[in-house]
Amino acid sequence: MQRPEHEGAMADDLRITAVTCVKNEGPFLLEWIAFHQNIGVTDFLFYSNDCDDGTDTLLDALAEQGHVTHLPNPAEGRNYQMEALKDAKKQDIVLNADWVWIADVDEFPNIHVGDHSFGALIDACGDPQTISLNFQFFANNDIEGFEDRPVIEQFTHSHNPDLWCGEAAIEVKSLVRQDFPLQYFGAHRPFFRPKVKKNQRPSWTDGSGRAVQHRFLVAANPRRIRRFPAAGSRNFATLNHYALRSLDSYLVKNDRGDVNRENRAFDDTYWRERNDPAWEDTSISRYIPALKKQMDKLKSQGNIGALHDACVKAHIARRDALLEQQEYRDMQSQLRSASKLPPQEEAMLRDLGLLEEAL
Repeated sequence: MQRPEHEGAMADDLRITAVTCVKNEGPFLLEWIAFHQNIGVTDFLFYSNDCDDGTDTLLDALAEQGHVTHLPNPAEGRNYQMEALKDAKKQDIVLNADWVWIADVDEFPNIHVGDHSFGALIDACGDPQTISLNFQFFANNDIEGFEDRPVIEQFTHSHNPDLWCGEAAIEVKSLVRQDFPLQYFGAHRPFFRPKVKKNQRPSWTDGSGRAVQHRFLVAANPRRIRRFPAAGSRNFATLNHYALRSLDSYLVKNDRGDVNRENRAFDDTYWRERNDPAWEDTSISRYIPALKKQMDKLKSQGNIGALHDACVKAHIARRDALLEQQEYRDMQSQLRSASKLPPQEEAMLRDLGLLEEAL
């Protein structure tokens, strides 16, 4: 990342670039863009691949209106995200940014300080070179039907934010300052150059402004490459992750990621690990009025509103087509009845002889 010497946060002047990869995320793009525009993101770099729901067409329309940069994913194999991030490192929209935020379109930073913007978070954390925010996984919570309204409004229950599947360490996503001694971007965190001296390693905080643990900082082992304990790490911000959304949307998401399911059993582990509704958290609702206003503004420009509606129709049509297949009807039934205890917790309770009581 090549920029002039850092001169402080100066929230009003920050240029923040969000980088993400998408495939068939059309119905959810405007919410994610509008939300991030409202918290201070100034530029967006989207990579898309193999879309058939209108995602790429909508992104092109957004690009024409100056809201995003849209590029085809350069990956030639299946490593779509890492190849895109490798390419992003060379793009002017990243090179000229003060900060880079790498996240997916089901992830929303929930900032608890100041005016709830990235600038406020940066100031609260003391303007470090990187800020890593722990995930908080929001459950489906028995919402079956897809609705064309903000995801952050619909899904309000999660696991205990300090614990996930019995683990204290929860994955992160990271906001990276332009002068970070970058070797390469990872999906969850940046990695600094191996020859950086110990006393010149980047300043790096969690979502409470505390220095991250040394083992995470240096990526000491696989366990600490992309996660650290969430307890105490979310005073200033957390990262709301809506990996499931509605049951309808999860079926479509599953099809997007696996187009050849015939004669193979469906594994519901991913769903169960993220469908723990034990904790109600509506704090992100403070963003909703401004979010809806900004979404309406985007829809009013050119043919963006019509293209969004087309993506919604394609999403619903895909759901209907999937449910004509017996394997997807079986999947739907399996997910409806799946335990809301994550498999790891269920196994622990079974070993302790407490499973029946918990259920």
